[in-house]
Amino acid sequence: MQDFTAELFALRSRLDEAATYLRITEQQQHRTALETEMADPELWNDQDRGRRVQKDLARVVEDLDLHSSLLTRLEDAETLAELASEEEDESLEGEIIEAVADLSSRMDALELRSLFSGQYDEGDAVCHVQSGAGGTDAQDWAEMLVRMYTRWADRRGFDLVVESVSEGTEAGLSSAEFVVRGRHAFGLLQSERGVHRLVRISPFNKEAKRQTAFASLQVVPFFDKIVDEVEIDEGDLRIDTYRSSGAGGQHVNVTDSAVRITHLPTGIVTSCQNERSQHQNKDRAMQMLAARLLDLERQKRDAELAEIGGEQRGVDFGSQIRSYVLQPYQMVKDLRTEHEVGDVARVLDGDLDGFMEAYLRWVRSLPEG
Repeated sequence: MQDFTAELFALRSRLDEAATYLRITEQQQHRTALETEMADPELWNDQDRGRRVQKDLARVVEDLDLHSSLLTRLEDAETLAELASEEEDESLEGEIIEAVADLSSRMDALELRSLFSGQYDEGDAVCHVQSGAGGTDAQDWAEMLVRMYTRWADRRGFDLVVESVSEGTEAGLSSAEFVVRGRHAFGLLQSERGVHRLVRISPFNKEAKRQTAFASLQVVPFFDKIVDEVEIDEGDLRIDTYRSSGAGGQHVNVTDSAVRITHLPTGIVTSCQNERSQHQNKDRAMQMLAARLLDLERQKRDAELAEIGGEQRGVDFGSQIRSYVLQPYQMVKDLRTEHEVGDVARVLDGDLDGFMEAYLRWVRSLPEG
């Protein structure tokens, strides 16, 4: 009969550590306070407050239930191992091995939470894809990236809404802006910010030559309200309206309701065409502008361009964070973490979690300062 003492002790230690970084004791007290607040009949007189409390409670309950579930599974495994040892019942060994493996896998997934330490890591994200060097192939690559992140969001149960698109001259997209909503969306998508390089036989080249194309992804936190940290002077804005077009979804209007906002002092441009009215499109574009300006202010204040929005580099040769090679071999490789996958189609279909986890662990391993 195999002795499982060491494996179960290690799992117990990992769960004790999880109780620390999940702040279980604090969360239990916070849950009581939030439930009391939810029971207040006047809570929903303020819709924003009601939604915030509801969202906070859901997150607290999720963490507490997850920890409780793992604790129950571990206690069951410990009891089973103790019973098997006392009765020298080898028939239970397979069940214990399976339970230990399952717990270890679940703990691996849980420990990813400990890698999120940024102020905005739990929140939503604004993403901006921009085609770079490579002509039509680059614009096609930009559209492929939007599709890849859409499928990744679907896999995780996140909500991704394309707010605006600028179509390419012949195919694909010149640029696109979208919002990803889901717990830790920003924390996860930080791994993707930067320049992405595609190498393939170009479908736009009559001679079927290999072509290299580039597109970039910028990621900043998204806020449901214009944040207090950012002051936006209306006199610094140029607001243009235009007719919606492109892949905005079924609610894209055919009237001149789309809004493009240019922040004149910085040159930052945001746009939205996905809402039902010009007023709603303007509000959403202002939200995204606030997020971009907050990112810029933090960069200036901390004198560190990569703190939130990532280092801004040319979208061309030598600047990529990751290469996606379809020809002459099949490989996706992250040049920072060295994480690589041979199944390119799987990655382009949204299987990005391995790259994101490798990035988070790589960042944690970097020396401070």
